[in-house]
Amino acid sequence: MDPLGARSQFVDVQTLSTWERQPDLEGKDTDECNDCLDSQQAFPSPFPYREDINRKIVLYNGDVALLNCTAIVNTSNETLTDKNPISESIHKHAGPELRDELLKLKGCRTGEAKMTKGFSLAARFIIHTVGPKYKAKYRTAAESSLYSCYRNVMQLAKEQAMVSVAFCVVSTGKRGYPLEDATHIAFRTVRRFLENHGESIETVVFAVTDVEEPTYRKLLPLYYPRSEVEERVSLPLIPADIGNSEGEPVVPERQIRIAEKPGSLEDDSEEDTLDSHLGQVGTHAFARMEGDVDKQRKLILQGQLSDATMQKQHQRNYNRWLCRARAEDLSDIAALKALYQTGVDIYGRTVMVLVGRNVPVNLIDMEKALLYFIHVMDHITVKEYVMVYFHTLTEERNHLDSEFLKKLYEIVDAKFKNNLKAFYFVHPSFRSKVSTWFFTTFSVSGLKEKVHHIENLRQLFSCILPEQIDIPPFVLDYDARVSLYIHQPGLPGLGYLVKPSLDWQISGGVTHPFVSYDLANNLLSHLS
Repeated sequence: MDPLGARSQFVDVQTLSTWERQPDLEGKDTDECNDCLDSQQAFPSPFPYREDINRKIVLYNGDVALLNCTAIVNTSNETLTDKNPISESIHKHAGPELRDELLKLKGCRTGEAKMTKGFSLAARFIIHTVGPKYKAKYRTAAESSLYSCYRNVMQLAKEQAMVSVAFCVVSTGKRGYPLEDATHIAFRTVRRFLENHGESIETVVFAVTDVEEPTYRKLLPLYYPRSEVEERVSLPLIPADIGNSEGEPVVPERQIRIAEKPGSLEDDSEEDTLDSHLGQVGTHAFARMEGDVDKQRKLILQGQLSDATMQKQHQRNYNRWLCRARAEDLSDIAALKALYQTGVDIYGRTVMVLVGRNVPVNLIDMEKALLYFIHVMDHITVKEYVMVYFHTLTEERNHLDSEFLKKLYEIVDAKFKNNLKAFYFVHPSFRSKVSTWFFTTFSVSGLKEKVHHIENLRQLFSCILPEQIDIPPFVLDYDARVSLYIHQPGLPGLGYLVKPSLDWQISGGVTHPFVSYDLANNLLSHLS
């Protein structure tokens, strides 16, 4: 219906303040970002300040069903019968005709968008879209589907010559998509569409609730900076993964690239060069703020891209992650006490401890965990260091995914890899040994020879003295149960190694500082 007859409860989008007219970061203290700005001055933001685009963006706290615009967006399920607060409000104000119209559509697939009339709404049309059900295991698929939701809505708005469109928050309610992740995808997809195809669209409204508004206000400056100052300040906070030129998520492993004149390579040695360089290219051109990645890889094929250039690109990408790590609040990750610095090993190298049991992979934001690792380790890795990983009593929920580890290994600076002299894997299981072998053999290079499996603390103390490492109590208890090394008072350097198999052995070594003399005496009495 024509919005001219709208009731007073409806809100005309033309009366709403645009993002451009809202105050930006001018005048605010940005000293904490100065270090990041210095390292980013060499290349521009992938989302530069655009006054013309900002004039089209509106952030509205309220019910999307009450907006007087060309079209509003309804988030629903595959049968278009979802009963979420947004859909129920739209149905309430649109009237019973909407339900009858939806039956004729015969559902909607995830990521697609379908249009109906607005009926009794102030909006002339309703665009219905189905967001993905989020599961961390299928994150890549969920990202692609959510991108398709926003992209298809914008495409439909352009094809129907719509002047204004109002988005609700898609897929974050019953479908469980993390709000902040979903917001990144929404903002970058709409931004890229307005840049490339949005000449006819005058207004895009993001309708939010009180719960959603803080996240939207926090992330809007990253994609729609309101000044050049805000653009520079926001640059370090932009995620590394910002999709392709349309905002679509990119999975490098799934891309098929066709090289010009593939048979023009002069000799077989070029193939080795290609393999070695492709492993360093990373994700996508926008994340590195460089030119077309296809052109870059073509130069690699032709042998025109030097190692120095590749290293410079990798360094830029790492600097962006480092700036984010310095700027973000990571106190929740720090509270886990999963990563900390202790003493030095017998060669004087810094010892870093990683406690696997303290990493609840399924309960924390793993990207924040990655940022915390970079934040803590950046100054440690400027010189030689060793890592001690306690695999003790870890469960399935503590096991880091190999893709996450590979991503971490690809992101970190060269100093992380070059100055790591040993990785001590304490209390490994058979499964973890197999996984580690596969990972160091097929996924990353240069790490396999540095990994040492440590069956008990006695072996660890031959590399790192007991007084130089802080060991969690549960690790000590476990080690005492499965492999107890006891010092007998009065016999310096002589001890007994007790194993579950009751295979008692006499050997010399270092005093274990965590076993009581009472327990030692009892065991010695048993032996005699």
